[in-house]
Formats: sequence, C-alpha cells, structure tokens
Amino acid sequence: MDFTEIYRQSSSLVAFSPGGHFILTAVEDRIIVRRTDTFQITRTWLVDASPSHTNLFLSTKQNTKVKTSQNSSNTINDTWITHCGWSCDSEYILAACAKRGTVHILKLRDEDWTGRIEAGTEEWGLRVTLWSLVTATASYIQFPIHPDRGYAFRADGRYFILGERHKSKDTLGIYDASESFKLMRHFPLPTSSLSSFSVSPAGNHIAVWEGPLEFKLHVLTMAGNLLATFTPEPDPILGVRNVAWHPNGMFLAAAGWDDRIYILDSLSWSAVATLELSSRVPTTVKTWREPSKWMETTEGRGFLSYERLQGTQVLSLIRADQTKSNPKSGPVQLEWNNTGDLLLARFDNIPTAVHIFDFPSPQQEFVPRLRSVLIHSNPVLNARWNPVRKGSLVLCCGMQSVYVWSDEWVNEAGEEEEMAECIGVPAQKFEAKDVRWAPDGKGFILYDKDQFCCAFEVEDGGTETT
Repeated sequence: MDFTEIYRQSSSLVAFSPGGHFILTAVEDRIIVRRTDTFQITRTWLVDASPSHTNLFLSTKQNTKVKTSQNSSNTINDTWITHCGWSCDSEYILAACAKRGTVHILKLRDEDWTGRIEAGTEEWGLRVTLWSLVTATASYIQFPIHPDRGYAFRADGRYFILGERHKSKDTLGIYDASESFKLMRHFPLPTSSLSSFSVSPAGNHIAVWEGPLEFKLHVLTMAGNLLATFTPEPDPILGVRNVAWHPNGMFLAAAGWDDRIYILDSLSWSAVATLELSSRVPTTVKTWREPSKWMETTEGRGFLSYERLQGTQVLSLIRADQTKSNPKSGPVQLEWNNTGDLLLARFDNIPTAVHIFDFPSPQQEFVPRLRSVLIHSNPVLNARWNPVRKGSLVLCCGMQSVYVWSDEWVNEAGEEEEMAECIGVPAQKFEAKDVRWAPDGKGFILYDKDQFCCAFEVEDGGTETT
C-alpha cells in the first residue's frame, strides 16, 4: 500500500471522478481538481460567495438580532462550500454554498464557462427545485416529506422518485428525468408516516417503511401496486432502521433496533432467514482481533496481521434500553459486496466489531451463516466494500491507521484464504474518520477532520502506482 501526501479539505468534500482520473477537493471557498496518477493540480476555482437576493434579505433581518462578534464568525463559515460533486460524465462540477442559497456549475475543460444558480433559501423544505443547464429554466415539485431522505434516482438515472405528502397522505411521485422531469405516476402509499424508501437495483420494486415506532416494510411495484407487507413476529418495539437490497434484487435485508437481520426473498417477500447477533462466536467462525499496541510496535509506519483467535469467543454486548428513542442497539450498517455473497453488518451495541455473513450460491442450500468477525480496540466508524473486487473490505476506527480484510489472498498451495491487516498511515498526525474507494477499486480516500490522503495498491514488480 502506497500513501500520498496529506492535503487540506473542508467538510470531507473529496471525491474521485466517475472515471477515476481526477479527484475533487473543496477547501473552504475554493475547488481544486487533481490528477490521480500524479496528484498535480489540474484546475482551481475560487467560488463567488455573494449571497442570493432571498438569502441576503433574510440574513439582513436575522443579523440585527445577534451580536457583531457572532456575525463576523458566521460570515466566514457562510462563504464555505457545503456540497460538491461530479456529473456522471466527469465534465461538470457543482459547488453549493447552502447558507448563501447558491449553486455554482463549473466545466472541467472550459475555463470560460461557468454557471450560477440562485436557489434562495429552502430551509422549510416545501419544494424540490430542478434546474436545466440547457434551457436555464427551473421546475418545481411541491411538498416533499423529508429534505434529507425519501428521494432517489433509478439506477439508470431515467426516473426520479420522491416521497411526497398531499392532503395529509403519504404519496410517491415518479418523474421522467429525460423529459424535463415530467410526472409519470403519482400514487398513494400504505404508510401513515413514511420514514424512507429504497429502489431495487433493477428498478422494478420499491421498499418503503414506516416511521421509527412501527416495524412495517412494504414492497411495491413502480406502478404503485402493493405486493406485500412484512412485520416480524414477535413485533419489535421500534421500527425499521436499515434496509439493503441484494445486488441482483433477489433478496432484501431489513433490520430494526434489535439484534436481528431479516432476509426477505423476492418470491414471497417473507423472511427466509433471520441472522441474529450473539455474544458467543462459535469455533466455526473465523475471529480476527486487532493486535494490542501494534502502532507502537510498528511506529505507525508499517502493517501487521490481525491475531487469529481460536476456540469459542465471547463478545461484550451493550444492553440498550429499547423503551427510549434511538437506543444504542441494532445494525447501524448493512452492506452487500458487489456479488451479493457477503453481507457486512455493524451493530451499535458492539461498536468495535464487524460481522461478515456468508450467503450460498444458487446451487447450494440456502443457509446463510456468520463467516468472520473482526474485533478492534476502538469503535469502527466506517467500513466499505471494494466496488470491483468481491472479497475486499476497508475500514477505519478514527486512529492513525486503516484496516483491510480480504478472502482473495493466495497461499503457497495456490488456495484462497482470508487475511486481515492493520496498516499505519505515515503522517505526523492523522485520524482516519471515513474511507471511500476509487471507482476502479485500486485505491481509497482516507478522511480526517480537515485533511485527507489517498492510498493505492502497489503494482506487481514494484512499478509505479496509479
């Protein structure tokens, strides 16, 4: 593993381009684009931080109620970029200053072309605004249920799907993105208080679920036909917390605020398997533990294998009060690998562990089982599957290190085996709080609070990394 230098960033706004050739960074009010092969700067932009007219009017009224010292501090932060991202063809970049009510559109290969959208303020979340870069016109969708969730594009980008509330009823709107977001369908939902929804990978099914107090998961077609409603027995105290579609859409993993993960199949939409967290890890499961004080041993400059534990292991579970809102329990993350034969789960009541479940192939008997458990000294903050390779995982724990697991390591006999390693980040001071893969799966970004670095696999034969 080869690491780059440490670079500045703001609000964790760092992203590879869809093609993987560039990396985008926001630093306060500036956008920086680097090449991923040399990390040399290709383009920079200083974003115009002047507020929109609506935002200026509202902020003028609010500023009369606060102290001058507070205004000075807020003015600096208000000019910073809050959102940025790539277009799907890597040609355009958006940079939004939410507190100023503006969105800037930049073109990578044209120094003279820029765009600015004055969206005003959307603090009340009363509508969704859709801007066309071709006609420079806007269209609006009224009454979204949530400002931060309850919306999605179909995998091919053709349709935009939005949870809406009309006349005190939950509804779902489907809009054609290729026809200026023309309304295609609008139908009521069986929910009384929609929490969110998830579209299947093939785009033919939608899973919607109730608010936090009731575990009800509904599966509908894109035409709005209700196929099934799933409620576990016995009925959990709280509602749905996490939902994850299998990559081919054949299964749906759902979990609440308890220690169970329900696997639904696409034929009956009922639970064909239940995965349950246990404090006892049997001998059939591979258990890996981060070595004690390994950073001191390696001086943070190398890597070290996890310890492979033998025999039955006992995990210390935090018992949360299920009668309270948002208890520290249940799966905080559910994520399938790209082939769907492995499911990663992180539970809130055992934050230092990562559970990996093995799913059989279609030719085998369908009996999912716990395959591996990774135990760490500190709580795991994020874990990500490689987007290209089926058995490659990276995770971070807020330390000056990164952790990798793989079942693709080939031993001397030519057989694939599991391996798990701790890798130190060669920096003076760095705390890895998040990690994200490059599109080609050959490297990843490590995020600290206000800086980042990238790590890439070293090519065979000692050739230069890309």
